[in-house]
Amino acid sequence: MTGSSIQVRLFARARELAGCDTISVKAVDNMTVARLRSAIAEQYPELQSLSGQLFIAIDNAYAGEEQPLTAEQEIACFPPVSGG
Repeated sequence: MTGSSIQVRLFARARELAGCDTISVKAVDNMTVARLRSAIAEQYPELQSLSGQLFIAIDNAYAGEEQPLTAEQEIACFPPVSGG
């Protein structure tokens, strides 16, 4: 997967901070959700404050930190939501 990129859709505060709906994250071999989280923080400094708190969904289901990723999957990030 090295050399390819993963498209990540952003929602709520993450979208506001990035100033766009979708970001492109450089992929590495054996990409996991945890590695994606680190790559987002590294490649998009404006999202660094949220990267550790983001909920990551893959193909419409929340994903665990060790879940592997591919460029073909639909990946979305949601910051925690507060309120009532």
